[in-house]
Amino acid sequence: MDTFNLLLQGFSTALTPMNLMFACLGVLLGTAVGVLPGIGPAMAIALLLPLTYNLEPTSALIMFAGIYYGGMYGGSTTSILLNTPGESSTVITAIEGHKMAKAGRAAQALATAAIGSFVAGTIGTALLAAFAPLVVKFAVSLGPSSYLAIMVLGLLTVTAVLGASKLRGFASVGLGLAIGLVGMDPVTGQQRLVFGIPLLSDGLDIVVVAVAIFAVGEAFWIAAHLRRSKMSTIPVGQPWMGKQDWKRSWKPWLRGTALGFPFGAMPAGGAEVPTFLSYSVEKKLTKHPEEFGHGAIEGVAGPEAANNASAAGTLTPLLALGLPTNATAGVMLAALIQFGIQPGPLLFQNEPILVWGLIASLFIGNTLLLLINLPMAPLWARLLRIPRPYLYAGILFFATLGAYAVNLQAFDLVILLVLGALGFAMRRFGLPILPLIIGLILGPRIENQLRKAFQLSAGDISGLWSEPLAVGVYAVVALILAWPLVALAWRRFRPGEEAVQVPASLERDPHQSRL
Repeated sequence: MDTFNLLLQGFSTALTPMNLMFACLGVLLGTAVGVLPGIGPAMAIALLLPLTYNLEPTSALIMFAGIYYGGMYGGSTTSILLNTPGESSTVITAIEGHKMAKAGRAAQALATAAIGSFVAGTIGTALLAAFAPLVVKFAVSLGPSSYLAIMVLGLLTVTAVLGASKLRGFASVGLGLAIGLVGMDPVTGQQRLVFGIPLLSDGLDIVVVAVAIFAVGEAFWIAAHLRRSKMSTIPVGQPWMGKQDWKRSWKPWLRGTALGFPFGAMPAGGAEVPTFLSYSVEKKLTKHPEEFGHGAIEGVAGPEAANNASAAGTLTPLLALGLPTNATAGVMLAALIQFGIQPGPLLFQNEPILVWGLIASLFIGNTLLLLINLPMAPLWARLLRIPRPYLYAGILFFATLGAYAVNLQAFDLVILLVLGALGFAMRRFGLPILPLIIGLILGPRIENQLRKAFQLSAGDISGLWSEPLAVGVYAVVALILAWPLVALAWRRFRPGEEAVQVPASLERDPHQSRL
């Protein structure tokens, strides 16, 4: 009952005219950036971070959450109408959705995607409200060694899971940790990696870094690979579903939700894996196997539900533990830090109005997205007709303006350009972006917990595993690190099997091309 009362108080916060306006703005922007390939909610939030300094933290985070949920919705529209996924998590939707559109069933595909997203997002948000306080109650009993182990596990899994090459993942997280070290040691006051530049003594502002890596780096990359092409959308009327469509969609919606939420809550779980799993499950369980590959509605309903449920799952460790599991969550964590709010288990205790207002706004945002996306889906697809040079020129303009607004120093523009070039180089050589951002955010926090653990143990290294949970987490870390070697040895000594050689060209990110 206590959780229910807190949620009702959250609705009283989220339904104020100002917060409702920011929720509407967030879902509109989120849908737009979800439709446009290559932008995404993480870049949109990073661009808006400098512009929200003077906003109330609750209003800003409600808008950011709306952008996140809207981005999950928007990607399905272009996947279905153009076979062009706006987000990597909507790639699976394009498989069956575009085939349905070409067969004259675009309206049904758009409807099952929008309604499935609403159902999954609502259930996922309810699970977030139910489970996040339980996670908090458990987390407040943990000591520094357990927190250290959990953050190391999160950092490792994000690094090891993303990308085809673990070496590139560790290189990316190393860059993030190094950037996080720039400035003064918080305990001794010793300067680190400032290279004699006084303006670096306070460290690099996380907002400037996020804008540079996401927005500027992506703009440079697109400019280097710009191909002029005209896109034509498949005409579609008002999205609707018949009785048979509802009958074939409601079970995939529920199964997709069950797959998406837990994967979203896991480090590096993301939305891509549950959407693939949902598609496989629906393909096995369908009573119409002949339609798969030719426009099966289950192949749209299930993955879209998994996609949006994972968004709610992502917010569970973010709010309960201060642990981001994807790029968007990492930028939202940076927003909390920007407003001077300490993330972690005490967030529910110290900022109940913000947390419960944010959770309540997710229910409101889901409803707004359904009302917006059903009638306006064909209109969103026309955003792709904006010429790319104009679009990314605008992104660079707002990135520059936002970076300068952080400290009103021209030096930040130099940092923006340098780190933007770093973001371009990372894309060029296939280094994933997320480990850098997670390393930048978690690095100082890992250092803080490490110092606390050593202080409590009087410098004894056994203080790092002084709690049972820490021992268990480190065992999982050791298993993750050792597993590739064990698997390699197993393949070598297993009789009658030859190792499969992966072409070097396939080790790169499939969305990137060589210069």
